[in-house]
Order: sequence, then C-alpha cells, then structure tokens
Amino acid sequence: MQAHQESKSREWSHWFACECGRLAGKPIAFILASAIVVLWGVTGPIFHYSDTWQLVINTGTTIITFLMVFLIQHSQNRDTLALQVKLSELILAVEGARNKIAAAEDLDGAN
Repeated sequence: MQAHQESKSREWSHWFACECGRLAGKPIAFILASAIVVLWGVTGPIFHYSDTWQLVINTGTTIITFLMVFLIQHSQNRDTLALQVKLSELILAVEGARNKIAAAEDLDGAN
C-alpha cells in the first residue's frame, strides 16, 4: 500500500513540476512578472519607499528564483534523458556502430 502511495506522490509531483515548467516558459508568465515589478515600482511613492516595501520584492524574487532553479533542473534532466534515448536508438540502428558507446553515460571512468 505504501509503495502505491509513493508512486502516486511521484506521479503527482512529476506532473506538477512539468506543468509549472511549461507555464513558466510561456510569454504570459514574463508579462505577469513584468506587471508585478511595474506595480511594485508604482506603489513605491505610496509606501514612501519603506524597508517593508523593498522587502516585499526582495523576498518574492528570492523565493521564485529558488523554486525556478529546481524547475529548470527538472526540465533539463528530462530533455537530456530524451536526447540520450534518441541518440542511443540511432547508434544501435546504425550497422557497424560500436554498441558499447550507446550506453556511455552508464560507464565509469575506468572503461
């Protein structure tokens, strides 16, 4: 039962990371982020450029940057894996190719 729950959790977290990465890469995400920065800048005089006003943008951008690092890494890992699978398939399909090299990422430095 626990293995099933862990599998469901992994599926959900994988789906969530993929969706967040997909949405973050759309132009609307950039427009929204730009609008937030403009809104923050416009409110500066209202809040007299206070320390709290500055802390809001600093904290927000720090949190978003921290989370985006993991989303980018997740996307890069998926892209790299897909590329490796495709390259391996091509190498294995070419007659006379050295099949040992198709799985080079699995070799240690001694080989």
